[in-house]
Amino acid sequence: MQHRRIFLAGDSSVTSRPRSMAPMVGWGQVLQLFVQGAEVVNAARAGSSSRSFLERGRLAWILENIAPGDLLLVSFGLIDMKPGDGRFTEPFGDYQHFLRQYALGARERGAHPVFVTSHERRVFDAYGNMRRPLGLYPTAMRELAMGLSVPLIDLNEWSVAWWRQAGPEGTKELFLYLDPGEHPNYPDGIADNTHLRGHGAMECARFVAGDMCAKGLLTPDHFRNLEARIPETAVEFLDDDVFERLTKERVGGRMAGNGALT
Repeated sequence: MQHRRIFLAGDSSVTSRPRSMAPMVGWGQVLQLFVQGAEVVNAARAGSSSRSFLERGRLAWILENIAPGDLLLVSFGLIDMKPGDGRFTEPFGDYQHFLRQYALGARERGAHPVFVTSHERRVFDAYGNMRRPLGLYPTAMRELAMGLSVPLIDLNEWSVAWWRQAGPEGTKELFLYLDPGEHPNYPDGIADNTHLRGHGAMECARFVAGDMCAKGLLTPDHFRNLEARIPETAVEFLDDDVFERLTKERVGGRMAGNGALT
């Protein structure tokens, strides 16, 4: 089996979380549970848009380290949609422009780009109907993937079907909903409609890995546990000092060493 690496570029829905933020989990944090013989290098960063991840040197770090035959999974949208503070992108404008840089940069180094649409937020109206606040970002990614012949894993469409089936109450078991006193990291409780906990993240990662297998992005012997039940206790969290070190180190090009970057 050829050893390959799977680099992840994305936002808070993908990133690995430190122990102090448990039980919040990004799907990239648990992707390795479904992959073998290929190392998952999760360079995703919370609060990143396709623009800020590139402009702050994080794509440069990936491109400095990626090798021929590696994969680059790219998943943005949750932050791109937020106006202000220099991270916003227009779906069919600079969002596609920046995504193109990820794809072309990987290909120039003999690596293989893969686009992954972001999972949807948990938003229901007063009648229990699910809303889709990500709007046109998944559509824009699908269009660009087709134009560039980049494989697409449509996590967004899959998640919408699952969120709808689970409904307003069932999705609270997937997202970071905690009562006061339920977890020491969130003593006052939390109701987070964007970020997942263990079960939700693992099922998203299972879908991503399963679609990678189905599309032949790696050979079947690179995948495992696609049908297995995995307990949330299998989720591993980074020590906080390791998290901070990796956050500062994974910046490339002229931006490297700038501790002010976030």
